Amino acid sequence: MPHSETSSPSPSPSSFPDLPPFPDTVPTAPLLSISYQKLLSRDREEEDRCWKACRELGFFYLDLRRSPHSSSSASVDQRVGHAGQLFDVMQRLYEEFDGMSEEGRQRFDFKDRGSYFGYKGMGKGFVDKFGTRDRNEFYNISKDDILGLTPQLDAPELLTQHRGLCEAYIRRAHAVCKTVIQVLDQRLALSESARRGGGLAGVHRLDAVSGDQIRFVRAPPQERAVRGVALGEHTDFGSVTVLFNRAGGLQVRLPECISAIPAKDHGASTVEQELCKDGWTYVRPLPGHCIVNLGDALVKFSNGELRSNIHRVVAPPGEQAKVTRYSLVYFCRPEDDVRLRSLVECGETEGECVTAKEWILRRALGRRKVDGWEGSGGTEKESMRAGK
Repeated sequence: MPHSETSSPSPSPSSFPDLPPFPDTVPTAPLLSISYQKLLSRDREEEDRCWKACRELGFFYLDLRRSPHSSSSASVDQRVGHAGQLFDVMQRLYEEFDGMSEEGRQRFDFKDRGSYFGYKGMGKGFVDKFGTRDRNEFYNISKDDILGLTPQLDAPELLTQHRGLCEAYIRRAHAVCKTVIQVLDQRLALSESARRGGGLAGVHRLDAVSGDQIRFVRAPPQERAVRGVALGEHTDFGSVTVLFNRAGGLQVRLPECISAIPAKDHGASTVEQELCKDGWTYVRPLPGHCIVNLGDALVKFSNGELRSNIHRVVAPPGEQAKVTRYSLVYFCRPEDDVRLRSLVECGETEGECVTAKEWILRRALGRRKVDGWEGSGGTEKESMRAGK
C-alpha cells in the first residue's frame, strides 16, 4: 500500500503544547485521514475512501475540523460533545482516586457483579497468556446508565456532577459511529431480511440497551528498563470505536500487505525497536482528529469483508514516555440481544452465534482473570488475513 495514498501529514511539534512532540524515530501506521465534514455532506469520493479504510485495515483518522486549515479545537469539541472538557474531568477523577484507599476505589469495580462497567485498577487485567499484568487503569461509563435506559450505577460524585457532559459526548460520539455505519450499510451486500431490519444502523440504536460506553484511560510513565505493553494485543469487542489520545503509545499490527511509514530519523531506543517487530507500528496522534477503528461485530456482520485489526497500547515513544498517558474512548456496540452472525447475502450461517452481550462479557471479563486469556479471543485470525 503506497504511503502517499494513505498517510496523513505529520503535526508540528507545537500541536499538543502540553506534551513533548511525537518523535520521528519510530515507524508509524499509514492511516487514511477521512473528513467528517465530507462524510456528513455525503461526498461520494470520501465515502469510498472510508469504505477502503474499513476493508483494508479497519483503522483511520477522522478529521473533525470544519476546515483543514483550522487550528481551533472549539469546532472539534462541538462535534464530539466537548471531548476536551471530558479530558479535564478524567484527570480530576484520577487525582481523586489517588487520594482514596484501595478499598474506596474498589467500590466502583463491578467485575464481581458480572459487569464490565465501572473501575478497573492498575494491574487488575492481563496482557498475555503468561499472566503479565497490565499497566493502566480505566473507568467505563455506561451509555444506558447516562441516558436512563437502565438503573443508575453507583459512581464517584465527580461523575455524577458531570452526567450532562457525558450525555453530550455520548450523543455526539454515537453520531460519528452512526455516520460510519451508514457508509458501510450502503456498500455491503446485505441480505433482504437484514435490509428490512434496518441494516447495520437497525442494530445500533442509541435508545436501545447495549454495551456502549465511555472509557477514561490512564497509564503512568514506565521505568525505562521495563517499558513495554500497557494493554495487551486485542481486537475491539464491538462495532465502532472513537478514540481521542494526545500522547502516542497505540500500536497496530499491520498485515503483510500494508507497509509502515518508515522513521525519518535514527535514535529509537532498543525497547522501541523491539516493540516494532512482527508488523507492530505506532499510530501518531493528530490534532483535530480522532482515531476510528472497527470491532469484531462488524467482522461477523460482514462475513469477514470488514477488518477489526489487532492493536495494543505500549509506552509512548521518545520523550513522551515520561508523561502520563490519558485516552478518551467511545465504544459503539450492537444491542445486547443481537446475535453476531452474517447479515450479507450468501454469508456463513453456521458456527458460533452468540449475542453481543455474551460476546462482550466473555472477552472483557476473561482478561480480568489469570486463566482467562485463552478464552477471551476475538477475531484476531480474521484480522491478519491477506488484503483483498
